Amino acid sequence: MDAVPELVRRIAFEIAGKPVSVNPPYRVRTSAFRLFSDEFNKAIPITALKAKANGGIVLILLDCEDDCPATLGPSIATQALKVRSDVTYVVCLAYREFETWFMFAAESLAGTAGLPTNLLPPQDPESRRDAKGWFGQQMPTGYKETCHQVAFASKFDLVQASASDSFKRLINRLVPLL
Repeated sequence: MDAVPELVRRIAFEIAGKPVSVNPPYRVRTSAFRLFSDEFNKAIPITALKAKANGGIVLILLDCEDDCPATLGPSIATQALKVRSDVTYVVCLAYREFETWFMFAAESLAGTAGLPTNLLPPQDPESRRDAKGWFGQQMPTGYKETCHQVAFASKFDLVQASASDSFKRLINRLVPLL
C-alpha cells in the first residue's frame, strides 16, 4: 500500500523533475481485475472520483503473474473506461510481480534490510517465478512484503529497473502525464 505511492513520487521527481501528490491506494484483489467483478466496478468510480477531484489520473498497477500483459492491460483499460470515462487511466502490469522490478536493480539494494553487500541480480529476472522468495533467500530474516517493499521502492535504481520492459512501460506511460 505504501510502496506504490513512494515509487510514483520517485518517478515524478527523479525522472519528470516534478513533485506530485499521490492519493492513498485503493487496494483491490488482482482477481477482481481479471474477472471484472463487482469489486472492480466499485473501485473504479471511487478512485476516479478522487483522481478527478485533484486533477489527476488513476494508476492501475498489478502483478500480471502468468497473464499476457499485452492482452490483460488493454482489457482492463477498456473495462475501466466503460465504468467511468471522464478520467485518464494508466494501466501497468508488473511482469510476474512488483518485486521483479527490484530484482533487475538488485545491485542497488545491496546491504539494504540484511541483503548481502555483494548482491547481484539473478539471470533473466522475468523468467523466474516468486521474486519475493528470491529476496527471502537472500535475507537472513526472510522477505516480508509489508516490511521491505517500501524500503526497496525508496532505494532501488530506476535506471537499472528499466531493463524490465514492464517497468519501462510504467515510466513511459506515467511520465508524460505528470
